[in-house]
Amino acid sequence: MAYQNSSDSALNYFPCRYGKSKLLFRGPKKNLQDDYIACVGGTETYGKFVEIPFSELVGEGLNMTSINLGCVNAGTDVFLTDETVMNICKHAKATVLQISGAQNMSNRFYAVHPRRNDRFLRASTLLKTIYREIDFTDFNFTRHLLTTLEAESKEKFAMVRQELKDAWVARMRTMIQKMPQNLVLLWVSDRSPDDAEACNALHGDPLFVDRDMIEEIRPLVKCIVEVVASPQDITQGFELMTYSDLDALSAREMLGPIVQSKVADAVTQALARLI
Repeated sequence: MAYQNSSDSALNYFPCRYGKSKLLFRGPKKNLQDDYIACVGGTETYGKFVEIPFSELVGEGLNMTSINLGCVNAGTDVFLTDETVMNICKHAKATVLQISGAQNMSNRFYAVHPRRNDRFLRASTLLKTIYREIDFTDFNFTRHLLTTLEAESKEKFAMVRQELKDAWVARMRTMIQKMPQNLVLLWVSDRSPDDAEACNALHGDPLFVDRDMIEEIRPLVKCIVEVVASPQDITQGFELMTYSDLDALSAREMLGPIVQSKVADAVTQALARLI
């Protein structure tokens, strides 16, 4: 595989839509008439700044069509409310579901945008009661909101974090029940789900998700693939990404093509045993 770092050009993701979905996915658009694998998830599934995302590599490895249903910064809500996505997954030979963070979904404390799940919409009466001193009109993004809440009171924030964790497990259960039986859950991150301290911190992805949460849903899936990126993988991968000058800082937050390749290998091996 060849990757190109470019300072004056950006990748063409060939954005496309499927069915009646309002979501734009990474193309080229694939034919859904033949047998296919569906890859559902967030930024890493989409493959931002990466020339060949892992979904494409998995399709090549299995000699089967692979549909990239990744959305940048997506939580569970964007897929659960999209009938087209759920229908595509329903008819797939297998589905790969990337584990997303717990912050980008509506919960008892706040609501997020139905399609752009990282966008904060409004605080609930409960959250306003707990944090009377905060003006919630100042926030546009969930991570900014959570950072402020933690800085204001770590004791109060512990309640918010636990609510997000509980909501994540419940939402994942609901989502998985709508998926096909051949479902592979994918953990891809720069940390292990066993690192309790990192999992509770307000940085990295998937935010707040830990081993205990994963184990609660393990019985509902065929298998769980875990890929933990090393600092070396990420550093080397940054040099191989394609991005414009304006996207350089954003590219620094991505895991990169080396990690994508490792994900593809692990997922391909898992799927080969199922289909």
